Amino acid sequence: MMIEFHDPRGEVAVEAEPYTLSHSMAADGGGTTLGLLANGFPDSEAFLAKLAEVLQQRFPRLQVAAWNKGNASIPAPAEMLEEIQARCQIAVAAYGH
Repeated sequence: MMIEFHDPRGEVAVEAEPYTLSHSMAADGGGTTLGLLANGFPDSEAFLAKLAEVLQQRFPRLQVAAWNKGNASIPAPAEMLEEIQARCQIAVAAYGH
């Protein structure tokens, strides 16, 4: 008896699009603000606070601004996203459990 394996991966209908956004903190003279967006799950803010702490040790001139959308089941409000975009050169969104 021969064993036959089934590959469960489906065909991809959308072509992969390379991620091309970047920001050089060395080139901006220390004017980088990192936006942190927690989604409201427990510990999402704590995780991002630890991330900010580590990054600020590595990049002492890094400024950090934090937001919490407060409810993991909804999209971030447009006003919040606009504020993040206006204030920050880099953004990280995260969730916890």
